[in-house]
Amino acid sequence: MAEAVFGPATEAAARYVAMLAGDGVVRGLIGPREVPRLWERHVLNSAALAEVVPLGARVVDVGSGAGLPGVPLGLARPDVTLTLVEPMARRVEFLQDVVTALGVPWRVVRGRAEERSVLRTVGPVDVVTARAVAPLPRLVGWCRGLLSPGSQLIALVGARAAAEVPGLVPELEAAGMRDVHTRAVGVELGAAATTVVVMTRGGAPRSSRPTG
Repeated sequence: MAEAVFGPATEAAARYVAMLAGDGVVRGLIGPREVPRLWERHVLNSAALAEVVPLGARVVDVGSGAGLPGVPLGLARPDVTLTLVEPMARRVEFLQDVVTALGVPWRVVRGRAEERSVLRTVGPVDVVTARAVAPLPRLVGWCRGLLSPGSQLIALVGARAAAEVPGLVPELEAAGMRDVHTRAVGVELGAAATTVVVMTRGGAPRSSRPTG
């Protein structure tokens, strides 16, 4: 299953899982109980959103933590330009270690999505990703500065949060988002399948990029 998702990057994905199970646990980024299900619950689960990210997109993963969903996404989709944004020093250090160990050209930026220093460093993006960072209205508020007209916010959510999306649409639209919808991804991955909420910042798109 991992080979089907990651292809030539399967070995790198395995190294990342080993880092999560080792340093990730030691540094308190991953709970010990999560180790037996790292592939299914975390890595493949995160990589599933690759099917909704446009081809060649500039992606910023906010609140990246231990690198989820950003690292699996970047491994599954080497065509994207990836930036991992995280405010906590020990998590940033781990992410930098991951980037070095995997030999990938990703940036790690310390800070919060709403901070001006982060906005200046990250620059224009096509997609913002997040996994279990905050309730959607709060997440949108934090990420507004990163989202130009036409940019997408793609958030991995649980079943309960997905069920709440229809009731949140008016609030999200008032915050400038449009085309708010949920989508099942990774259906072929069995238990690793998940749901994402996709929404687009209103206004004229900055550019027309091909989609995958």
